[in-house]
Amino acid sequence: MAFFNKKSSLYQIFKNVGLHPKSIGMDINNNGFAIVDRLSSILNHLKEKFVGKDDIIDLMGICLAGRENLFLLGPPGTAKSAMVRELSKLLQGKTFEYLLTRFTEPNELFGPFDIRRLREGDLVTNTEGMLPEANFIFLDELLNANSAILNSLLMVLNEKIFRRGRETRALPVTMIVGASNHLPEDEALQALFDRFLLRVRCDNVDPALLNNVLDAGWKLERRNNAESPTISVEDITALQAVIATVDLQDTRKAYINLIEMLRNAGVQVSDRRAVKLQRLVAASAVLCKRDKTLISDLWVLRYIWDTEEQREIIASIVNTVVEEDKQSENQHPRANINAVPNADEIYKEVLAMTDKWNQEGLALSEKTIIKDRLRYLNGRCEWISNGVQRSYVQQPINALWEKILHSA
Repeated sequence: MAFFNKKSSLYQIFKNVGLHPKSIGMDINNNGFAIVDRLSSILNHLKEKFVGKDDIIDLMGICLAGRENLFLLGPPGTAKSAMVRELSKLLQGKTFEYLLTRFTEPNELFGPFDIRRLREGDLVTNTEGMLPEANFIFLDELLNANSAILNSLLMVLNEKIFRRGRETRALPVTMIVGASNHLPEDEALQALFDRFLLRVRCDNVDPALLNNVLDAGWKLERRNNAESPTISVEDITALQAVIATVDLQDTRKAYINLIEMLRNAGVQVSDRRAVKLQRLVAASAVLCKRDKTLISDLWVLRYIWDTEEQREIIASIVNTVVEEDKQSENQHPRANINAVPNADEIYKEVLAMTDKWNQEGLALSEKTIIKDRLRYLNGRCEWISNGVQRSYVQQPINALWEKILHSA
């Protein structure tokens, strides 16, 4: 386990990239690395507030450390915007948020031309308070973007560069998050969607966790904002500078094999995406205070799907590779958490719910809980990749629904 102390190679890496620990407020000691600890406290705070969203929050941390873009897909009311806004509050920097529509114009994102400079014949954009000056960018309903701003956004998302007329400037952004309740249907928007390296589904939480959601939300209503952890843009920038220096050699062969497996399964992984994904694999290592990657760090590739149908396929392939690394220490906590539904567990739970429904004198509140839980499990059942298992599990679900309908 490689901790960040004066003898560690990561300590030397920070010095090599021109970031002396004391100059950016790092505390190198036996307890680990202060910046990683601060980011971890941010993520833990978000997990307390948004119960059942751990996977999304962990991916936010990975993308923030790796300076890559994250796309959230989900229906309204599933806390997509709330999570992103809470993260932006904890990042001590400038935030830009915008809800895109079909009629959004470039000026609304990038700012208008400076009238004073325009009189002098210079086309210069007044970017004060706009996207080009932001350290954290959230584009809600991203896929409503029209052709007028499409090309400008592509440059921003892919190269973190703002270009307009003769203007070209590097952006100070640490992370860009996009959100939508649907996937791209127009081919022109596919290019925009492709600039988001990781994609994650954001649904309503499991009904079994609803009480925890309500409890956590009520407690946080009374919490003083001053108690919330924060992290500076300088700290995040320092962390991002280290990512490119992480040693990937021990996992290079496994990574290449995984990319080939995904391509053979019909998943489009371009060379450009394969290169950029390495940053997120390295980010997984850094957040675990390691200067070398493990095969288990490849877990991030579960979230590179283009369509909903690919989610199960990709997760199954990636899990096959990640499971080979069960013995390694100091793995990322997300590595061995399998989001794919377990057919046996769902089957057993439905049978138990059926037995409970058949009990005499079952309270109305208990019946409501069973209905909500069954509805949730029915949705999970759709993501069982094995057709035989899916059909087998669906039978008791349908049978219980029949009983519920006849008792109404």
